[in-house]
Amino acid sequence: MLRSSLAKNFSILACASTAILLCAALSQAQAPTQTPAPAPLATPALREVTDEAGRTVRIPQTPRRIVSLAPGLTETIYALGLQDLLVGDTDYCDFPPDAQHKPKVGGAINPSLEAIADLHPDLVLATKSLNRLDTVISLANLGIPTYTIDPQSVAAILSSTQDLAEIMGVPDAGKTLARDLEHALAGIQKRVAPFPRRTVLFVVWTQPLISAGKQTFVADAIQYAGGVSIVDSSENWPKVSLEEVARLQPEFLVFPDTHTETTPLNIEALTDLPGWRILDAVRNHRYAKTSDAIDRPAPRIVSAIEDLARQFHPEAFIDQPGANPDQLDRKDKKDNNKDNVTPLNFVPPPQPSTNAGPGSAGIPAGNPTSRQPSATQTTKAIFTNEESACAR
Repeated sequence: MLRSSLAKNFSILACASTAILLCAALSQAQAPTQTPAPAPLATPALREVTDEAGRTVRIPQTPRRIVSLAPGLTETIYALGLQDLLVGDTDYCDFPPDAQHKPKVGGAINPSLEAIADLHPDLVLATKSLNRLDTVISLANLGIPTYTIDPQSVAAILSSTQDLAEIMGVPDAGKTLARDLEHALAGIQKRVAPFPRRTVLFVVWTQPLISAGKQTFVADAIQYAGGVSIVDSSENWPKVSLEEVARLQPEFLVFPDTHTETTPLNIEALTDLPGWRILDAVRNHRYAKTSDAIDRPAPRIVSAIEDLARQFHPEAFIDQPGANPDQLDRKDKKDNNKDNVTPLNFVPPPQPSTNAGPGSAGIPAGNPTSRQPSATQTTKAIFTNEESACAR
């Protein structure tokens, strides 16, 4: 009887234990599945650099999404082989042709901040002479860093190229490119060195007559090509006196190819204009035409320098293709000492209209709007009050 009672109690305990286990299992099965918390996103490694405007900027160690705010910067990115990092550029970034297919953020002077932000760049590149400080500040407020360049000579362009290569993570490519460009420049200078420098007037606009000052990289490029500008102004883009040009009689007039099909520059018509037709260079058709590379601070400026050198001194390239045989019999009519040139008198450049819209900001009165911001447009420098008309 005792054994029967114990067996009965054991059976009850066993059933109870089984029921408890079943309930626990059922409760666990019905409990919601816990999703592991996502790992926090890694914060990109940043570093502090000082750009050419003197600003301290925190940029990614290795930028992955870059927006360019100037044609010269876009050209440099392509020259370094980093076009896949370029997620956007301006309406005027047209070289190389592939750059025209990149997403556009508007003009260089007044780009769309919304369009830039929508591209989610981790770095924006700008130039001090073309882009506005307001743009840089607004981008900083959006958490987008901007690195600015400001080259004022051909050597500075090569230095800026290396700096850009370094901040974009390809320092070796920058050094190689700069070395190749230096080698090309040395070759050009070696060829033109035996010949007297040609006196030159670089023509930004004809009416009013605007040229490049002595402190611009354009004037420096002319020196590399074996010429010397007759303009000795400290202004970057001075309005000069045609009477003084007539007095100094430059041997060459240099015209950059920055006009469009809708606003072409009819050089041949200069022979019919008062003041111009008394210039020896106009009477003898001594015009040197070159690409817009001459007024963009980018590696391609070296090709423009060689182009000008071939036109100033074709005899220096007689053993190379590209020299113009018709120019080889030119005789120097000037004194061989071309470096001592009487400077031009100049007047300050016209002030931009205070109510000019984005499409006309800073363009001197009476000048047609160019297809791209270039030496044909006078724009306010972003970090100074000086005027600039250079294509950057």
